[in-house]
Amino acid sequence: MLYPSNSTDKLGFTEVKELIKAHCLSEMGRQMVDKIQVMNNYDQIRKFLYQANEFKNILENDAPLPIHHFFDIKSLANKAKIEGAFLSEEEFYQVRASLTTVFAVIGYFNEREGQYPNLEALFEHLPIEKAILKKIDLVIDQKGKIRPNASRDLQDITSGIAKAEQEARKKIDVIFKSASGNGWTADGSLTIRDGRLCIPLLAENKRKLKGFIHDESASGQTVYMEPEEVFTLNNKIRDLEFERRREIIKILTALTDELRPYVPLLLSYHGLLTKLDFVRAKALFAIDIEGNMPEVVNDATLKLSNARHPLLLLNFKKEGKTVVPLNVRIDEGTRIIVVSGPNAGGKSVCMKTVGLLQMMVQAGLLISAAEGSVTGVFKQLFVDIGDDQSIESDLSTYSAHLSKMKNFVEQANGKTLILIDEFGTGTDPQFGGPIAEAVLESLNHKKVKGMVTTHYSNLKIFASHTEGIENASMLFNNVEMKPLYMLEVGKPGSSYAFEIAQKIGLPQNVLNLAKNKVSAGQKKVDTLLVDLEREKKEILDTRIKLEKQQRHVNVLLAENEKLKSYLDENKKTLIREAKDQAKNIILNANKLVENTISEIKSSNADKETTRTLRENLNTELQKNTVKPVVVKTTVADEELKPGDWVKLTDSETTGQVIEVIKDNVVIAIGDLRTVAKKKRVMKVSKSSVPKEIRKSYSQTNDMASFSPEIDVRGQRTEDALNNIERLFDRAVMMGFGNLKIIHGKGDGILRKMIRQYLKKYEQVDRMEDEHLDRGGDGITYVYLK
Repeated sequence: MLYPSNSTDKLGFTEVKELIKAHCLSEMGRQMVDKIQVMNNYDQIRKFLYQANEFKNILENDAPLPIHHFFDIKSLANKAKIEGAFLSEEEFYQVRASLTTVFAVIGYFNEREGQYPNLEALFEHLPIEKAILKKIDLVIDQKGKIRPNASRDLQDITSGIAKAEQEARKKIDVIFKSASGNGWTADGSLTIRDGRLCIPLLAENKRKLKGFIHDESASGQTVYMEPEEVFTLNNKIRDLEFERRREIIKILTALTDELRPYVPLLLSYHGLLTKLDFVRAKALFAIDIEGNMPEVVNDATLKLSNARHPLLLLNFKKEGKTVVPLNVRIDEGTRIIVVSGPNAGGKSVCMKTVGLLQMMVQAGLLISAAEGSVTGVFKQLFVDIGDDQSIESDLSTYSAHLSKMKNFVEQANGKTLILIDEFGTGTDPQFGGPIAEAVLESLNHKKVKGMVTTHYSNLKIFASHTEGIENASMLFNNVEMKPLYMLEVGKPGSSYAFEIAQKIGLPQNVLNLAKNKVSAGQKKVDTLLVDLEREKKEILDTRIKLEKQQRHVNVLLAENEKLKSYLDENKKTLIREAKDQAKNIILNANKLVENTISEIKSSNADKETTRTLRENLNTELQKNTVKPVVVKTTVADEELKPGDWVKLTDSETTGQVIEVIKDNVVIAIGDLRTVAKKKRVMKVSKSSVPKEIRKSYSQTNDMASFSPEIDVRGQRTEDALNNIERLFDRAVMMGFGNLKIIHGKGDGILRKMIRQYLKKYEQVDRMEDEHLDRGGDGITYVYLK
């Protein structure tokens, strides 16, 4: 139940319906949009939401649904029901085109059986009766015209007409040529008059030919005559055309008779097309407003995350601006939220956002809120927004408000959502405030849920110590005197009346006079609220700063873990390689010693030969001797500079200097970063650094210079896909979150091929068009998981 009846207009729901209607392809779909109503049946709401969400998924992630023609089959079927009536050639063409669309749609979903269960339910048990198409195809061609061979008689008549027309043309050509040769004709050629082919004759020569004069020129110098011989043939042609029309009606009547048994099925097809057009329009609107499907629960509750007013969102999109998102929760613990704050601070928009999104959900529409939002089902929605004074009903503004409050208090219950703007205004605040407080207390006692906006201090105080009612305020930058449009639940907000008046330029003496007229208690309350706002802003800024620092710490910890893992892995590898190398050295040394001894024994060598063999042995052994490493510590700043290669003295880790900060050095090791004291590093030559480490650093530089944007306009499809694949591989390897692909608009073929190609990668989360003002569907944004 909606109260009052104009609530849909007040909240903008009527405008939402108009925007959805603009996406409909047929009048039937637009009529269905007109019938959209706020429901309170939980299962019905879920069904409509799932249908819209599945269609949105098709539009964004699947091949296009083959929807081409939407004609009003219902009116054609009702016409065909009448005995003796017949459908025209154009009407049969519309039936055929619509059925082709229906069968293509059913085939589309059959190929994806189980993938879109709620949309499949639209045509469950609906057969594909191709016999209807076959019957129509025998009579009507692809252009919607009756086939010349639709019947034997029609074929004979059509042939007779063609033959007679050819004979008539041949005769009139002969007569025209003869008359021209005699100089009887006026300038020009054969012409049509009253649907007849005529010869233009000079008026003075009109008696020289027998025939029927159909017309004459404005000057009277030229007459247009149909020769007697041709006149007879043309009459014959006209008779044949009448006969042909009678035969066509006979054929169409027979075809209509054959179609009549299928009328109930045609009506079912009509219902499917209408529903598809309707759901498609809802899905397209959801894409426009970046809508998602919330979790729907069968309870009077509400939790919106990053919610935005859909109409405001669309307007801001055109202007290139963004809407500040809203986070709000209404449940048994926090039933009514009392929103306060400065004028033009966004209180009313905040409340209307809650009301409109709840209304949209209960009408089966996706909403402009983040996934994870939860919406319940309210049996009643009561709205008091704007001035409803009425001269006819003798109601003032305040009387109209009181009339609504009376209905609210009498009819509201725990399943009711109330939305009241500027609660209590319209009369003397000294009396309006207490009345508003009493109404609020009564509504809270009935467990009513909702949101109200106010400037009254007594309502803020009442909310602060009443269970079930929570204060909230729209944040305000009291330094720059600008609203932040952010809802903060928990504390009331100041109206900033004096501050705003001062910024606007109201004379200081007037401001001082006004301040003196405000009671000390009210002054104290308002000052306290301003101070709270200031503290709240400082806390918010501090929290943001701390979160940023915490993220930085988390990154450093992750890098440290990676570095440790990298060092441990390299250490094991180096030890294993060293052991293998030592083993090989020992084996080679043993072989060398044995060979030397064998040569000495076998040759009975003298002292000189033995000495030579020993020298060779020592030379070979010294090749494997490890030279002691002299550790050089870096002391002065000028000894190290960015780009130098260094080694940590207490390990074999090598890296490149990024920055020198006092006694510390920032070192890059592959794609990791570490900080070390200067005394812990020693400078080494670039050639002594392993190629793998130099390559790793080179890749790090590549990452810094990597651009996640590519322009493939003018490229062949194959070349474009190859270039995009290379960019995609690098982006995935480097951990980039999104890519920007500029492919242009054209016929949309390149855009379609690129999107189909990228869908096969599981790393792709979604793809979106650029904003209309910055390229629209000529640019695709690819978001990676």
